[in-house]
Amino acid sequence: MIVTGRRAARGRPLTKAQKEANRLVRRERAATEHGFADLKNWRVLTKLRMNARHATALLRALLVLTNAEISR
Repeated sequence: MIVTGRRAARGRPLTKAQKEANRLVRRERAATEHGFADLKNWRVLTKLRMNARHATALLRALLVLTNAEISR
C-alpha cells in the first residue's frame, strides 16, 4: 500500500489535521529514503543474488537496522 500526503486544492487550504498527517508521512518517508540511500552507498543491492521473497525480508531487516543506527 502506498501512503501519500494530502494536497491543498485551489482556494481550499489544508486543515491542521491534514498538515499533521502530511508531517508524519514526510517523516516516515524520509527515514525510508535515507535507508535506501545507505543501502545503495554500501552497494549491498548489487551483490544480492537470491529469491525475491528472501530478498524482501533481507531488505526489510537491513532498513530496520539502518533506521536503528540513524536514530542512535
